[in-house]
Amino acid sequence: MSNHPHVAKSQAELAELFAQGLTSGVGRSVKHDSADKHVSGEAVYIDDRLEFPNQLHVYARLSDRAHARVLSIDTRPCYAIEGVRIAITHEDIPGLKDIGPLLPGDPLLAIDTVEFVGQPVLAVAACDLDTARRAAMAAIIEYEDLEPVLDVVEALRKKHFVLDSHTHQRGDSATALASAPHRVQGTLHIGGQEHFYLETQISSVMPTEDGGMIVFCSTQNPTEVQKLVAEVLDVPMNRIVVDMRRMGGGFGGKETQAASPACLCAVIARLTGQPTKMRLPRVEDMLMTGKRHPFYIEYDVGFDDSGRLHGINLELAGNCGCSPDLSASIVDRAMFHSDNAYYLGDATVNGHRCKTNTASNTAYRGFGGPQGMVAIEEVMDRIARHLALDPLAVRKANYYGKTERNVTHYYQTVEHNMLEEITAELEASSDYQQRRESIRRFNANSPVLKKGLALTPVKFGISFTASFLNQAGALVHIYTDGSIHLNHGGTEMGQGLNTKVAQVVAEVFQVDFSRIQITATNTDKVPNTSPTAASSGADLNGKAA
Repeated sequence: MSNHPHVAKSQAELAELFAQGLTSGVGRSVKHDSADKHVSGEAVYIDDRLEFPNQLHVYARLSDRAHARVLSIDTRPCYAIEGVRIAITHEDIPGLKDIGPLLPGDPLLAIDTVEFVGQPVLAVAACDLDTARRAAMAAIIEYEDLEPVLDVVEALRKKHFVLDSHTHQRGDSATALASAPHRVQGTLHIGGQEHFYLETQISSVMPTEDGGMIVFCSTQNPTEVQKLVAEVLDVPMNRIVVDMRRMGGGFGGKETQAASPACLCAVIARLTGQPTKMRLPRVEDMLMTGKRHPFYIEYDVGFDDSGRLHGINLELAGNCGCSPDLSASIVDRAMFHSDNAYYLGDATVNGHRCKTNTASNTAYRGFGGPQGMVAIEEVMDRIARHLALDPLAVRKANYYGKTERNVTHYYQTVEHNMLEEITAELEASSDYQQRRESIRRFNANSPVLKKGLALTPVKFGISFTASFLNQAGALVHIYTDGSIHLNHGGTEMGQGLNTKVAQVVAEVFQVDFSRIQITATNTDKVPNTSPTAASSGADLNGKAA
C-alpha cells in the first residue's frame, strides 16, 4: 500500500480533464522519442555499450580473389602474435556452416572456394581489434584462381544464374509488336547503390550459464539472427536471445547482412566461453556486404501515334552477386513494378537472376521496385522523343483505366485508381504546361545550360509480397500507477517507429504519450517477428500493439 494520501477528484473535475483530450496521440506531431539523446550523444548504440569483462574482439580475413579454389589455410602464424585467443575456419563451426536467409549459398566462412573479393575466409579473436586484424593478416592462405564472371551482361549471355528465370505474359506481344505503327528498341543499365548507414555492421555476444547466448545486434531482423545463430551453434532457438535497441541506419542493408558478424561472434563465444564483439570497419563493411541490385534492361516496344502501347517485351536482368540472398523476391518485385502506372497492352516480361562473382546483393529501399519503374519510365521518355510529344502526354495516354485497361500484366486488378484526377490537379497547381513552354524557349536559346520539368506517376506495392510476413506482435504491460511498458517486434533505425507505435497505444488507452515507455526489441519478449522492411513497420506493429 502507498503511504501517499489519495486525493479524490470530483466528477466535474474528471469530466473537465477528459474533455481536454490527449496532448499526444495518433495524428499529432510528437518528437522522436530519442531525438534529444541523438543530439546530445547520449543515445546508446552497440559500440557505446560498456564492454563485458574479458571481451574478445573479432576480425575477419577477407578474400582478395573474385573466384578461386581454397587450397590451404594455415592459422599457426596468428598465434605468434601476443593477445590472440583463437583463430577459426569453417572447420570450427559446430553447426550449420551456411547462413543463407532463404536458400543456401552464403557460407559463414569460405569452405572450398571463394566467390567474391571480400568473402570471409577465417576469423581471429584477440584482446583488441588491432591485434585481431594483425593476426588475421598473418595467416597463410593458398588459392588456385578460377575464371570470374564480373559483368551482368556476360552472366545473362552465359545463362549464369543463381535461380531460374521467371516470365509474366499477357496476350501475344510478338504479334502486337509486329503490327504496331511505331516500334523502338533499346537497352538500359541501372547502377547499384551502397547503403552507407552511419553505423556499420556490429554485434556483441555474451554466453549465458545454460549454453545460450545474448546477442546484441544492429539488425532489421532479430528473429532471423536468432535462427541463424542457433543453427550455427546447433542449439534450439530458445537458447538465443537477440536484443536490438536502435540501429544507426539500415535501409535494407541490415535485413540479412547483419547475420554474419552475429554468427561469427557466437561461434567464437561458444569455443572460448568469453564474450565477443565484432564491428566492421567501413572498408570491410563495404567489401563484405551487398548493395542495391544493378540491372541490365532490354526493351522492345510497339505503339501508336499517340504513344499508347500496343505491345512490349522487357528483359530485366538483376545482378544478384554470388548467391540468392533475397534476389528471387527482388527481381520478382522489379517485374511487378515494370508497368509502374501504365497498361502495357500485350506484354512479355522476363526476370533473370544473374550470378556474378561479386558480393551478394541484397535488400535496399524499394526492394527492386525502383529498377522496374525506371525501365518503363525510360520507355515512356523514348516514345515521347520518337514522336516529339510532351512526355506527360505519352504517360497519360498509357494510364491504367478505372473499368477498362485496369488489369496488370500479372493479372491483378488495379483498384482505387485516382491517376487522372491527381494528375489534372498537379498540372493545374504547378502550372505545368506554362512552365514547360517557358523551359522550351529557354533551352532553345541556351546552348550550354538546360532546364527540365517532369511529372511522373507512381504505383507502388505496399508491404511484403510474401503475405505470411505481413504480421507482427506486441507486448503491453500496464502497471498499477497507470504507466505502460511497451515492446513490439519492429526495429528502430531512426525512422521513429517506436514513437509511432507508442502514439497508437496512447490513443487506444486514452493516456498521454509520456506515460508509455518503449524498450529494446527483444526476441524473448516478442517472438517470431517479421523483418522491419517493405515500408510496413508502423502499420504492422502499430496494429499489433
